[in-house]
Amino acid sequence: MRGFGHGHGGGGHCGPGRGDGEGRAAFGPFGPPFGGPLFGGRGRGGPRGRARRGDVRASILALLRDRPMHGYEMIQEIGERSGGAWRPSPGSVYPTLQLLEDEGLITSVSEGGKKLFTLTDEGRAEAAAGPQAPWEDVGRGVDWETAQEMRQAGISVMEALAQVWKTGTKEQRTEALAVIGEARKKLYLILAGED
Repeated sequence: MRGFGHGHGGGGHCGPGRGDGEGRAAFGPFGPPFGGPLFGGRGRGGPRGRARRGDVRASILALLRDRPMHGYEMIQEIGERSGGAWRPSPGSVYPTLQLLEDEGLITSVSEGGKKLFTLTDEGRAEAAAGPQAPWEDVGRGVDWETAQEMRQAGISVMEALAQVWKTGTKEQRTEALAVIGEARKKLYLILAGED
């Protein structure tokens, strides 16, 4: 079994596996970590609000209608304006910014080691023709109360698993892994509609 990684980015949880380079732990054989706004962080396959590249593009144009912004600021703004339902990754935002700049829709100037992006006249025209708040659709229909309860349940399980890892015997750790594996299977059976 691999050692514990303690992640404090996102949800402040810890779990078995390897760190993913961003201060969060991966789950190894147990599947994806609790991730996304429903569970406090970003995880591969986690139930985070996802959007197509076109939505990232439309969101950037919509934000820049208000004022010039840095890329990181745009990521934060989309997260806030979507009520936490969607926070696009730098890996989707920065290439889109470069594409928009290549298309002549935005320009950038370096400011304190960061780029400040502004709409061009052509970009303002495209932004005006596009959706006013493309991030709003992402969070609609989400039961935030249940999401918070599930997030807390996941964190509690991870805390218990961490305690077994830290203080348990080899046999107890093995038993804990079996319990988690069984729980994971049962959760998927719930989705499959089986008992």
